[in-house]
Amino acid sequence: KESRSYTDEDLRAGLAEQGLTIEEYRENLKKQLLRGKLVNREVKSKIVITRGEIEKYYNEHREKYAGEIKYHLWNIFIQFSQMTDESQRQIAFGKMETVLSQLKQGRSFESFAAEPPDSPESPQGTDLGFYLLDELSPQLRNVVKDMKEGEYSPILENERGYQIIYVQKVLVTDSKSLTDVEAEIEDVLYNEAIDSRYNTWLSELRKRSHIKIIK
Repeated sequence: KESRSYTDEDLRAGLAEQGLTIEEYRENLKKQLLRGKLVNREVKSKIVITRGEIEKYYNEHREKYAGEIKYHLWNIFIQFSQMTDESQRQIAFGKMETVLSQLKQGRSFESFAAEPPDSPESPQGTDLGFYLLDELSPQLRNVVKDMKEGEYSPILENERGYQIIYVQKVLVTDSKSLTDVEAEIEDVLYNEAIDSRYNTWLSELRKRSHIKIIK
């Protein structure tokens, strides 16, 4: 009641909507508390996570704690509209070929991207920011994964138009040491052990129980 600012009447009305009386609610709470104490005694108190188990999990999940690679991407693009026909697409592709030719001649991608377009049909550039590979579309992921800093892609086509992708910077974050993630791994192993031991405990209880079905 205190956490939700309920009065006695509010609580009783809320329980009534669920088909419960205050007495039934108290009995349910009592059973939940007793069940929690029983689980703590029979399950949780008997679980010990060793340093060796933590190290084993860390070594088996190295990729999870490896440093992340982020790519700072720019692009130069021409967008299509729903009314763009094939001849207009060919014109747009020709403009992108001109961009690619200038890049190959040594013009910096940043200077080209910063140049304001002459018209909506002209190539324009954008600083896209940093991305993990998993955050990119499958098409871009396959292109960017093999690129290095300072490299740009060939002309790429999608349903929205043509673009050239540029990797300005590749940022690799530090990997996490065992010390950094020891507490996190211990929690993972502890929760897994609780689930496993709880199911085993219930199974053993059922085996020891005598159940009589009266028809």
